[in-house]
This record gives sequence, C-alpha cells and structure tokens, in this order.
Amino acid sequence: MNDQEKDYEGQRIDPKTWKSILRFAAPKKNYFLLILGGGMFAGIIDTLMSFMSRWAIDGFMIPGTTDRVWLFAAAAIGLQLLMAVLTLVYCRSAGYLEAYLNAEVRKAAYTRLQSMSFSYFDKTSTGHLISRLTGDITRIMEMVSWTCIDLGWGAMAVVASLIAMFLVNLKLALITLAAVPVVALISVWFQQKILRYQRKTRRLNSMITSSFNEGIMGARTSKTLNREELNDREFARETHDMFRASMRSATISAVYMPLASLVISLATGCVLIAGGHDVQRGVLTIGTLNFFINIGSMMFEPIRNFAGIFADFQSCQAAAERVADVLQCVSEIEDSPEVIEKYGDFFHPKKENWEPIRGDVDFDHVSFWYLPGEPVLADFNLHVKAGENIALVGETGGGKSTIVNLLCRFYEPREGIIRIDGKDYRERSQLWLQSSLGYVLQTPHLFSGSIMENIRYGRLEATDEEVREAARLVGADEFIEKLEKGYDTDAGEGGGNLSTGQKQLISFARAILADPAIFVLDEATSSIDTVSEQRIQAAADKLLQGRTSFIIAHRLSTVRNADRILVIDGGRILEEGSHKELMARKGRYYELYENQFRRDRLRQSLEELDR
Repeated sequence: MNDQEKDYEGQRIDPKTWKSILRFAAPKKNYFLLILGGGMFAGIIDTLMSFMSRWAIDGFMIPGTTDRVWLFAAAAIGLQLLMAVLTLVYCRSAGYLEAYLNAEVRKAAYTRLQSMSFSYFDKTSTGHLISRLTGDITRIMEMVSWTCIDLGWGAMAVVASLIAMFLVNLKLALITLAAVPVVALISVWFQQKILRYQRKTRRLNSMITSSFNEGIMGARTSKTLNREELNDREFARETHDMFRASMRSATISAVYMPLASLVISLATGCVLIAGGHDVQRGVLTIGTLNFFINIGSMMFEPIRNFAGIFADFQSCQAAAERVADVLQCVSEIEDSPEVIEKYGDFFHPKKENWEPIRGDVDFDHVSFWYLPGEPVLADFNLHVKAGENIALVGETGGGKSTIVNLLCRFYEPREGIIRIDGKDYRERSQLWLQSSLGYVLQTPHLFSGSIMENIRYGRLEATDEEVREAARLVGADEFIEKLEKGYDTDAGEGGGNLSTGQKQLISFARAILADPAIFVLDEATSSIDTVSEQRIQAAADKLLQGRTSFIIAHRLSTVRNADRILVIDGGRILEEGSHKELMARKGRYYELYENQFRRDRLRQSLEELDR
C-alpha cells in the first residue's frame, strides 16, 4: 500500500470533512431542497399508488363493476403525471447540482494547487493528485447529488407506509414491521463488509492511476533500462490485487441481496398466510391483502437502500478526506496578510504597488535543508550586484540548484535572509519576484498549443512580431520556419512533437520575451547541439548585459565570460573569481575545466575514428 494513501482509511463519517466540500453547494441550496422535496413527494405518491391498487381490486375487479371508474382513471393519470413532473424536476436538479459541484470543487482544488510551493509536489505524487481531482471528486459529487433523492423518497416512503399500514390493519402491520430490524441488521453488517473491500479497491485504483502516470511519463527511461517486463509484472500484481478486492466485494454483494430478499419473502409469506386466513373468514378484503404485499415491498426497499447509502458515505469518506486535503492544504511558502494587502496575491495582483527590481541579491547567513538533519546550505553568504553575471559550477548535489530555487522563492531559507534590492524578499509578494524572473530549465516544459502560444506565455500581451523577434534572437526561427505550419505548429503535450533541443530554444525565447530583471539558466544549453549552443551563447552574452543572471553550468566552456564563477561544493563557496583568475590559481575549477576539456577532446577523437 502506498504511504500516501494510508492516512485515509477512517471508518467513521467526519462531518468536518464533508462540510469543507459541501460549502460549495451553499449558493445552490435551493436545488438541494428541490431534490429532497421531490423525493419526499415521490414517496407519498408511491404510497398512494398502493391505495389505488386496493381501490381497483376491491372497487372494480371483485364486484365486477365499472361504476365511477372514470374517477379512478382520472386519479391514476393525475398521480402518474405528477410523478413524471417530480421525476423531471429532481433528476434535472440533481444533474445540474452534480455538474456544478464537480466544476466548482475542481476549480477550487486547481487554484489551490497553483499557489502551492514546490515542497508539496515533492511529497505528493502526480498520479495520486490526478486520482483525487478526477475519480474522487466525481464519485463524491455523484453520491451527494443523487443520494438526496433516495433519502427524501426513502424516508417519506417508510414513514408513509408505516402510517398507512397501521391505519388499514394493525395485525398485518405488526407482522410486516417485525422483519424490519432483521433486514436492517443484515444490511448494515453486509454493507460494512462490502465497504471494506470497496475502500481497498479505491486505494488500489489510486495506485494503478499513479502507475499509469509513471509508465507514460517514464516510457523512455523504461525502454532504455529494459524495464518493460518488470513494469509489466508490477502492474499485473496491482491489477490482480484490485481484481481480488473487487471480486470479494461482488461476492459479498451477491450473498447479501438473496439473503435480504429471503427475509423479505418470509415476511411477505407470513402476511399472505395471516391475511389469507382473514380473507377466508371475511374480515379482510383481497384488495387490502394485496395492499400489504405491495406496500411492504415498497417499505423494505428504502430500508435496504439506507444501509447502502450509509455505506456509500463511509466509502466516500476516504475520497472526501483526500479531496479535502487538497482543498485545505497549506503552502509552506505564503505571503503575510500585510504583503497581500499591499501587493496582492497570485490571482489578484496589485501591480500598481510593485517596486521595480534592479537586481541586487544578497544571501545573508542562509541555511536550508529539505530533510531535517541533512543540511544542503549552511550559513551561506553571497552578494551579487545588479547586472552581475554569476556562474555556479561544481559536482552534482553540491547545492547549485538549491541556491537558485531559494533565489526564485520556490523554497524559503530555514535560517537567514535573502534580500532583493536590500529588502527581505518575504516583505514582497511571491508574484512580484517571480514575474521578474526568466528561468530556463535543463528539461524544458512546453504546453499543449502552438509554438507561437508557447513563446507568448512569456508575455501574454506580446505581438506576433515580438514573439518572432525573441525566436530570432536565440536562433529558433530557423527550425520553426521550416515546419509545415511554422509558428502555428502544434507543440504537442509537453512539447512531444519537438526535439529536446528545439524545446530548449523555444523555452529560451519564452524567457527572453518576458524581459526579466533576473535571469536563471539551469543547464540551459546541455541538451543543445554545439552549433545551437554557440548561437544561444552569443545571444545570451548580449541579452544578459545589464541584467542580474545566475547560470548553472555543466559545460564550463559556456561560462568563461561570466563576471564571477562560483565553485560550489557541499553547500559552500569553494572558489570564486573570473575564468582567468580561477585558471591561474590551478585549484578546483582548474581541475574541473581540464578534466572536461580532456573528455571533450577524447569524444571528438572517437567520433572522427567512427567516421
């Protein structure tokens, strides 16, 4: 069982959890009343229809007369028409309410996720989030919307049936009533068993959704590592476990239904025996006996349903907790109320109050860790002047990416302060800083849509010509114009229709179009061929002039023109200086550069031999 699902196995219905979800229904409470009221009236009409059967038998069939049959026909047609209208009203209302709640809860959850810090996504898998925002929400809203009908109809059907039975014949009413607690106990016991396996099935379904996501996203890795057979076995094991849980639930259901029906049939048989004897003695009419058979069956159905409804609520409790967890999750990085009041938030920015960013950056005794007891940065200090070009180099895991993630406020220091233009950046809004950042990742992400739209994400109000100019600056226009539809070419989901190098060029053009005050290039040229790298490097040298920039570099040849090169090791600055200064010292940077130079020469020699 996945650890992320272990916390959602409570057996009790928690009103607080449901309140956090049902608050979205408050603007549409009239629809709840329509659904509930419609169901209650339907229960009354069903009871009246049993009286109609009694009237038909005792009033027309037994005496063999049609006297006043028109009145019977009018009443029957009237009740059926009323039932049709009620069915239309509450079914339409339930359908609307389900669609409305689905949309509102998903929007709220999506909005919440948009404002969450990176740490939340570090701890929560994509597959489980997708499962919560699709299957869980759909199941909850379907149950909430349509269960009101069953509750209204069932409650009124039971109450009306009991009243009618006791008014018509006390003895037969008591015989029928004697079976009610037996059916109720059987229903509760079996539904709890069914619930247990349904809960397990949903948990396994969530894991399968996660496996699907990982299998699709990691298809390339799986193939290169020859994991197809292993993945297939693991997935088969999960699906087999879900199959077994589903079958056990189905088996218990298969036993429950005949057993409950047997008890109801026994009660009906007792009514037939006692009622039939009274019919023979002439103290009970055939129509009344038929009335009890019909109304008894009608009363037992909602009693069985109530156990199922309660079990459904219990079954949905885990789903409700998972959805409520998303709706109520609290980001580790949040702006203070004072900051929001002045600068706004992600969705309601107050740009008129935003101070322009010059680009001075200070790390003042900053310490940071992802896991307690495992520091990544410890008492880290760095001052960067506005317009300075800083390169971060060093071995993998040294803390380079952590430094720029803290700068971008994707994470915040555990200790110490980061200042932008002399001010603690926590005294400004997250959007104030991040809207002035240009971030190009080693693995770029593109959105579904055209290449033009993907570049324009950098600045939505940009004209087509400005988009093309940004592409020209990084040399992306050459390959874009060779495509069949040019800038209107669909990038595909995640940029799947383009090569990694092409996606990188588009990502770079997008960042340039945003005209940021601070640039962050995280291994931005590692996936690009040598020609493209040289083109981007030439464009970057021009574009980064006058802008504060941080470059995480694997290819040290790309940072020789940096104002300062920092060699990061173990979360601290091991060396710093220009390329010329560091090469002259013949220290750690010199070793890294010479080793990489020799590797590049060896690779070139091998490539020449292959030719």
